[in-house]
Amino acid sequence: MKKVTIVLFLMISHVFSAQTISGNLAMLSNQDLILDGFNGFSTYSIAKTIIDEKGNFQLSYKNSDYGMGYLMSSDNQAFFVILNGEDIEITGSAFSLPESIKILKGKENALFEKYAKEQPKREQALSAWVYLDKLYANDPIFKENKTASKNIQKEYKNLKKSDALFLSKLPKESFVNWFLPLRKLVSAVSIVAKYRPSEITETIAAFRNLDYTDHRLYKSGLLKDAIEGHFWLIENSGKTPDTMVQEMKLSIDMMIDGLIKDQKKLNEITNFLFDLLERHSLFQASEYLALRVLNERGCSLESDLAKQLESYRAMKKGNVAPEINFGNSSFLNGVRQNQFTNLSSLNTEYTLVVFGASWCPKCQEDFPRLIENYSKWRNLGVEIVYISLDTDQSVFEEKVKEYPFFAYCDYKKWESTPASDYYVSGTPTFYLLNKKREILVRPISIEQIDSWVDFYISGSEKK
Repeated sequence: MKKVTIVLFLMISHVFSAQTISGNLAMLSNQDLILDGFNGFSTYSIAKTIIDEKGNFQLSYKNSDYGMGYLMSSDNQAFFVILNGEDIEITGSAFSLPESIKILKGKENALFEKYAKEQPKREQALSAWVYLDKLYANDPIFKENKTASKNIQKEYKNLKKSDALFLSKLPKESFVNWFLPLRKLVSAVSIVAKYRPSEITETIAAFRNLDYTDHRLYKSGLLKDAIEGHFWLIENSGKTPDTMVQEMKLSIDMMIDGLIKDQKKLNEITNFLFDLLERHSLFQASEYLALRVLNERGCSLESDLAKQLESYRAMKKGNVAPEINFGNSSFLNGVRQNQFTNLSSLNTEYTLVVFGASWCPKCQEDFPRLIENYSKWRNLGVEIVYISLDTDQSVFEEKVKEYPFFAYCDYKKWESTPASDYYVSGTPTFYLLNKKREILVRPISIEQIDSWVDFYISGSEKK
């Protein structure tokens, strides 16, 4: 009897711990409605229902879903909601007509909706006043109109004051009180860079002060935007390349120092940030991140991430790349060869080592352009050495007939000695080496290789 009572109590507790999102969407009758939530860089499904023929709907969410969520209708329009434990009631025509949507129930959601509508207008007005202030301060046509200049500055301050007043009146311990300043920070990045550069320093400082272990940030749907906005702003701040790299290093240090206490988030955020920096060709910053995390004694890295970062320690710019010994299955211009026994025996000024495979879609996309550029690069002293991770000999030997450059395969895929020595974890992977096998650059695309060759080799020859 006691066991039954406990089970019944748990069932009742579960029912009462769920909150509802209900309402009417007149134009979406008989359509699916989905509620999703955020977990770090990903989303997950919370609930799903079908809007009835009169447009009525009801969904439930739990306390564990605390954070931001969004309703997605069949017309692929999203409507964001705060899942803070309050019941929410919405009415309107459809999410594609945001002006029709009203919050009938849910205090924090009503505040969020109000700010979401008003703040973009304030931001636009602020940027306009900044533009006019510069115009009246510097253009001879307007410079003498001191009254107008004072009024512009006054209105600018009033807008700032209005925004600060709204935020100051939010319930102190509420999610909306924490969320709206962050949303404002993230959404203002491009505006600050373009129209209000005087605010760049304080905006970057605000990003650095974020607690990246905060569970609210993890559930906010803004984690990705916050990291991207942070480093995009530094990249587009107008600073010299050296100063920009130093700024990024400072930001990386502050992030890692804060993340040490949460190993799970450390791994996820490091992985995301490393990929972001690589995609933007910010290799000095990505190398610094890799070495910073690897040298941190308090870090416990997941194996795949550790291997990826370790490649930067072992294969960083200036290091001598490992020798690659060629076995019997090596080809030159599509024909089996035995003249060259290893990488060094090629004796070229520059060597582009390319790791790929016939089963790699990106390789098949890139290789026609690799072949197209080969003649130009070779004339400038750049030889290509293709290391295949194929396991089928007949597939490799058929494919290699298309390649005018050197190719080798030992049919061991990821267990291949060259792949292991070069810390290859994905394809295609590129390394550009000089005559001494020193690593010059780790390109991430054919375009970057071609730009490097044009600037450093072709450009120096023209001089």
